[in-house]
Amino acid sequence: MMGSQDEAVAAQLTDKELLRLFKLVEQLSPEDKHLVKTFIDAFLTKRQIQELAK
Repeated sequence: MMGSQDEAVAAQLTDKELLRLFKLVEQLSPEDKHLVKTFIDAFLTKRQIQELAK
């Protein structure tokens, strides 16, 4: 079941480099994964605020 779910996610990600990076992140320690998620969240939040400010 999990394999088909992973395949569905992979099919939705058309940026192969991004997919490769996410696969590498999955191998990190839980603490490092949390840090990466925090960076991504902060970046996306900043982008959303910039879009609202236009």
